[in-house]
Amino acid sequence: MLEVLDTTLRDGEQTPGVAFTPPEKLQIARMLLGQLRVDRIEVGSARVSDGENDGAKAIIRWADARGELDAVELLGFIDRGKSVNWIHNIGGKCVNLLGKGSEHHCRVQLKKTPRQHMDEVAREIELAEKLGISVNLYLEDWSNGMKDSPDYVFDMVRTAAQLPVRRIMLADTLGILTPEEVTRDLDWMYYAFPDLRFDFHAHNDYGLATANSLAAVRAGISGVHTTVNGLGERAGNQPLAQLVVATHDLTERRTRIHEKMLVRAAEMIQSVSGKRCSWNMPITGESVFTQTCGVHADGDKKGELYCSALVPERFGCARQYALGKLAGKASIECNLDELGLELDPEVREKVLQTVIRLGDRKKQIDAADLPFIIADVLNRPVGTRLQVTDYRVESRCHKPPKALVTVSFDGKTIEESASGDGGFDAFMKAIRKILRKLKLANPRLMDYKVRIPPGGKTDALVETSITWAVDGRIVVTSGVECDQLAAAIVATEKMLNMILPADQGPVQEKLP
Repeated sequence: MLEVLDTTLRDGEQTPGVAFTPPEKLQIARMLLGQLRVDRIEVGSARVSDGENDGAKAIIRWADARGELDAVELLGFIDRGKSVNWIHNIGGKCVNLLGKGSEHHCRVQLKKTPRQHMDEVAREIELAEKLGISVNLYLEDWSNGMKDSPDYVFDMVRTAAQLPVRRIMLADTLGILTPEEVTRDLDWMYYAFPDLRFDFHAHNDYGLATANSLAAVRAGISGVHTTVNGLGERAGNQPLAQLVVATHDLTERRTRIHEKMLVRAAEMIQSVSGKRCSWNMPITGESVFTQTCGVHADGDKKGELYCSALVPERFGCARQYALGKLAGKASIECNLDELGLELDPEVREKVLQTVIRLGDRKKQIDAADLPFIIADVLNRPVGTRLQVTDYRVESRCHKPPKALVTVSFDGKTIEESASGDGGFDAFMKAIRKILRKLKLANPRLMDYKVRIPPGGKTDALVETSITWAVDGRIVVTSGVECDQLAAAIVATEKMLNMILPADQGPVQEKLP
């Protein structure tokens, strides 16, 4: 079984612009250990700040109550016992001690001889043992150490092997290794020290983090370090989702990670960190389960010819078929099936040609646009049972925004008000009250994106695109207006009518 240490809460915070509050740290720790089931988490660095102290304390208390305190680790430094004592005082039981894995780092940054550094490392480990704290030893810049000073590396590991150290953590700090070099260097390490437990810590500077971690897994590494969404300095660390799925599918080894939680974890970290995944990031990117080419949609419809082991259902997602100039009949049919719509062949062909024409003009087309395109082709208006006929949203300094919303449903007028954390939040809370009165489904907002043309002025058109979870499926709607809130309201009204076809009565209430 491959151990996974996730360091989102430590190395992930080295991402420019990312700093988690103590409550956020506790929430992330609960998700990592409780839902994702990672083996260990590195939750911060010793002696950094009061916030780091508070966050680590909260996680330690929570983990101790669950009997998982051994899974919580903190980075400590060679500082004459200050880090170790700090960890002891907050109740921690494991320190990941930062040692130097290359002679160059040792002599230039520390201005120490190798023997001086090794002696200092030994003293820190002995102090930790006296305080009842277990030790893992980081070898920072190990990758360069193996290139330039392998004798130094082996002397460091030989010294650590004689001390109470649980694991030696081999860090490719600058992300310079290739898979071939990882395999060669680990073979040397295991040949010299067959009984030691090694972790591999990859960075992604050349885009090789997953390939390098996979090479380490195949070489027999005991554990691999990750961050959710690959957060970290420069190009980031090893992304958790990619490591887990590549290990499960491309090797004979396994992890304890709950795969269905990978995308949810990615969404949570995007929200808390403010750092979005790339649209095409494997497993967690917003478009990785979207087929654009009509040939692919046709192949999937006839026999899942363009599906691999990475089926979206495996991760709690659904495959989507993009609409645009590359769409074919199968793309249209897949989207119509999703919407529960049937069209005569000649109408379907006209809809396809309209989609291709709009796509050729670089217009983004979503499934939610299809009813409007169909109505245009048939030259008749789209039936809307539910309309937002009026709204008023107020924002004042030092007061929560308020919204008053009026809706018409089957000729019946309903008005509700609410306050929220923002204008759209207040609007949605008023809408939810109305939906409860009508006993209509209450979709869950998954994502909210705003797009303004590059160089757009304050009066530029705004496109607001919202992703909703509705009855186990994903729906994306968008609105275009001069005002961002107005665009979001248009997108919301589209969604409500999309999930409530004109020939369907009220559905049972379903709260998020």
